[in-house]
Amino acid sequence: MRYDYSGVSDPESFVSVPGGTYPCRIAEVRPGRARDGSEQWSFRLEVLSGDYAGRTAAWDSLTWSERGVVRVKLVLAVFGFDVDGELDIQPQDLEQVSVIAQIQEEAWEDPNTGRRLERMRVPYEGYTALDLLPARTAVEAGVDRMPASRDPGAHGGGSFDDTPF
Repeated sequence: MRYDYSGVSDPESFVSVPGGTYPCRIAEVRPGRARDGSEQWSFRLEVLSGDYAGRTAAWDSLTWSERGVVRVKLVLAVFGFDVDGELDIQPQDLEQVSVIAQIQEEAWEDPNTGRRLERMRVPYEGYTALDLLPARTAVEAGVDRMPASRDPGAHGGGSFDDTPF
């Protein structure tokens, strides 16, 4: 077969794990601004265990816009923060929080370059608290330890206790 590949562009891929559900921790948080000027925290989810341990599963963001705060509240509650009233939280408070994340592939064509871009994303309600996951499902997901209960007065820094399933 003979084919001229000079007109075929390579996709720009930021995919390092296949789509699925993974135990993850927030490895880093980058504060910034969304397009509308709202405060936005982007964070990198790193796979905790299994075949892809240590790899970046996806990047996600929390955006404090009028529309975005509904998801912010939902996500922070799953992350273990008390969102029933006023909450004083900083970006670093999210670091090391561990959750189960549903990861999906997303692809689109960049209108400026015409290149196909691929990345992984977390859907709107794509998080489950690690300590709410049934033990059998957790073992299948590759989680071998449950997180210790977080101090209600503390922010972030979820840790693992020594109690295996």
